[in-house]
Amino acid sequence: MSDTRIDVRKTYKLYIGGAFPRSESGHSYVVNDTKGTFVANAALASRKDARDAVIAARKAFGGWSAKTAYNRAQILYRIAEVMEDRRPQFVEALRQSEGLTAARAQKALDEAIDRLVWYAGWADKITQVVGGANPVAGPFFNLSTPEPTGVVAVLAPQESSLLGLISVVAPAIVTGNTVVVVSSYARPLPAVTFSEVLATSDVPGGVVNILTGSAATIAPWLASHMDVNAIDLTGVAGDVELATALEVAAADNLKRVRRAPAAEPDWSVDPGIDAMTTFLETKTVWHPIGV
Repeated sequence: MSDTRIDVRKTYKLYIGGAFPRSESGHSYVVNDTKGTFVANAALASRKDARDAVIAARKAFGGWSAKTAYNRAQILYRIAEVMEDRRPQFVEALRQSEGLTAARAQKALDEAIDRLVWYAGWADKITQVVGGANPVAGPFFNLSTPEPTGVVAVLAPQESSLLGLISVVAPAIVTGNTVVVVSSYARPLPAVTFSEVLATSDVPGGVVNILTGSAATIAPWLASHMDVNAIDLTGVAGDVELATALEVAAADNLKRVRRAPAAEPDWSVDPGIDAMTTFLETKTVWHPIGV
């Protein structure tokens, strides 16, 4: 009997509605590490997969947005806990995807987990910061409060495959939105590992849906989809032609748009609250005093 062991080559699936379906297209693509060595195959998401993900996100929106902010904070914190438990797998995925040393991969993972905890802390505080009571001329209470926009399509950063991913997904879901995420094309492994964490944490199915594949192929369908309420174009940073086309498609159905930056941001800096408020709408209520 030969001592030579044959590697088990893994083909990763999509994450839609809390399940791991194969791509409707039946296609996959090769994922190599930074040295060009084969690592795995990833599902190549299609238009139909994007539509299925939007349906799942819409179905989950009512329940997720109705949860208390405190409960959403607990759930995000739970994601951070599970990521800590799966530290070796994330470190290996970061080493393969981004070519980091073990020490730098550990640091990148720490930053991603800390970013999740940071956003979890904002869940029950953002309303106090951006909402409030408005002075009006008359015997009325006038109160403004932020509400989630709905289903958000998120084009994840291409370079920062974990910290960047967390930095665009967490602010959208902590405020009550549900998301359809297109991961980094060349570096999908941290996103796939993150989806496995979501499936084993307290996140309801459909709140986060992760598609692997080309943003240039999938994003136009998401930008023009009538049941997607907003789109984050961070993942097409630097691609002016594609970003402009997606903005035009989004404008046709009045989506909220987080515009693509000229270059991928430095994700290690303080993110501020803009990523949360971008996908919030302000609801103002008038009520007569004494009634």
